[in-house]
Amino acid sequence: MKPTTTSRTRIEHPTSSPPVRLFGRRVMLRPLITSDFAAFGEVRTRNGRWLTDWEPLRPMASADPAVSQEAFERRCLLRERERIAGNAYSFGVFVDSVFCGEVNLNGVARGSMQSATIGYWIDQAKAGHSYTPEAVAVVTRFAFEQLRLHRLEICIIPRNANSLRVVHKLGWRYEGCAKRFLEINGVWEDHDRFGFTVEEWEARAEELSRAWL
Repeated sequence: MKPTTTSRTRIEHPTSSPPVRLFGRRVMLRPLITSDFAAFGEVRTRNGRWLTDWEPLRPMASADPAVSQEAFERRCLLRERERIAGNAYSFGVFVDSVFCGEVNLNGVARGSMQSATIGYWIDQAKAGHSYTPEAVAVVTRFAFEQLRLHRLEICIIPRNANSLRVVHKLGWRYEGCAKRFLEINGVWEDHDRFGFTVEEWEARAEELSRAWL
């Protein structure tokens, strides 16, 4: 008989490499760990279609990390391995120590590109308070000042007005529409692409820090 999750050895981040913590004016960002399962599951389950309409379909054979603690632990381990390899950096977003979303640096490319893509989502109950643009500003500073990347990108379905408000508030530069760019909820969707370079960050760091950090 399969042992229960309480009897298994849980996956934790190595004590020799404590999770990074990044701070804005109101948000704190850190990688999720296995003890965040209950909070993560509650937020993801409660939000339902608010989130899944804008995300790739989960493979039918894959357990939902919002429901399965084992799947969530595997997710945490994968995110930690990506961070150690320098391929991606994933952060939970916390407001007043309460988990309310995620912001991620995905597809980190080195060599001649030095770039990454930012993705994010927020609990609907916390939407409308500008926590997401603040979290994106925090990750932008991290990407340019600590990771020394050169360019960041955010890709958004044109009808996703909530996500578009994030880049508009931060003043990211529109770079065009990529046709049928990503599979979202089973459909190949167009995406508006927004870019931001380290030169733009250096020119606007004081302004953005004053507004968000």
